[in-house]
Amino acid sequence: MKIKSSAAKGAIALLVAGAAAVGFSACGSSSDDGGSAGSAKTIALLLPESKTTRYDSQDKPLFEAKVKELCPDCVINYQNADQDAAKQQTQAEAEIAKKVDVLVLDPVDGDAAGAIVTKAKAADIPVISYDRLIKGGATPDLYVSFDNELVGKLQGEALAAKLKADGNATGPIVKINGSPTDNNATLFKKGSTDALTAAGVKILAEYDTPDWSPDKAQTYMEQQITKLGKSGFKGVYAANDGTGGGAIAAMKAAGVDVTKIPTTGQDAELAAIQRILAGEQFMTVYKAIKEEAEVAAQAAVDLANGTTPANATAKVNNGTADIASILLTPVAVTAENVKDTVIADGFWTAADVCTGTYAKACTAAGIS
Repeated sequence: MKIKSSAAKGAIALLVAGAAAVGFSACGSSSDDGGSAGSAKTIALLLPESKTTRYDSQDKPLFEAKVKELCPDCVINYQNADQDAAKQQTQAEAEIAKKVDVLVLDPVDGDAAGAIVTKAKAADIPVISYDRLIKGGATPDLYVSFDNELVGKLQGEALAAKLKADGNATGPIVKINGSPTDNNATLFKKGSTDALTAAGVKILAEYDTPDWSPDKAQTYMEQQITKLGKSGFKGVYAANDGTGGGAIAAMKAAGVDVTKIPTTGQDAELAAIQRILAGEQFMTVYKAIKEEAEVAAQAAVDLANGTTPANATAKVNNGTADIASILLTPVAVTAENVKDTVIADGFWTAADVCTGTYAKACTAAGIS
């Protein structure tokens, strides 16, 4: 059984229907700024960083494949900012100067990226705020992401339930949040804090991880182990799999039994799925990136053709205005449902996951 959100299915179906209505025979004619009639459309895809493995391994190839399926003649200009907001600004300005037809931007710094949108809109280039919300400046044409406060809520609720089942209902825990410049991290933080607080879980220490750096998360966790002792905490909230991996590495190095300290994550990274099956990480949040990338690709082609993307029924305020949005639904993943989520969806295959020492854990989980 594949776990797919109904919202995402509807988004894809309606977007495809809208695309069919206008046709993709030549991907539309270009505006005066974009070249002569019938010329190929150009879509700029600007992603924020590579420390989180999903962007280069999932978002980029999935987005490119969908665009090429819908518009074989379309050109995709890809850039990764390597977690450098100034570098992303330069990349975006270069694409705006080229008069690309659409800018798909996943910002390093949501606030700083508002200036990029302002410049793009002044050049009559539509902008899709992808995965992370762009704040301030001119209003993007569309926001495509997940319900990110719900991501945090799923993490917090899952951790609270596990602590209670382990006889440690109130924790206490160490809380490692995401990057303070990422608006998504703010939403994860709010959703998780609300859920943990509602469950009565005590947070001993809390940290906002610069640049989502696993190394910085590991260093912080090392400091907390020194301060609190090996048995002074009963769980770890980590906002994503990278920070979770850093925390787990710190605990293992200190001789803490990580199978008894539930640790959260997000993104369903391969290493995290393997840790979950091995009992070293408690859970992750699976965001069906294929759906997100394909919805964004469909919308980018629509905008390149001067068509309003379909099914943008949600509204998200970025501090300046309400942005038309498509929000997909995340899923909590533990060892019990790895097979029915990331494996069933083909996000990872059994061959990807069940390597070396993880083969036995896969067998125990019914994955072959």
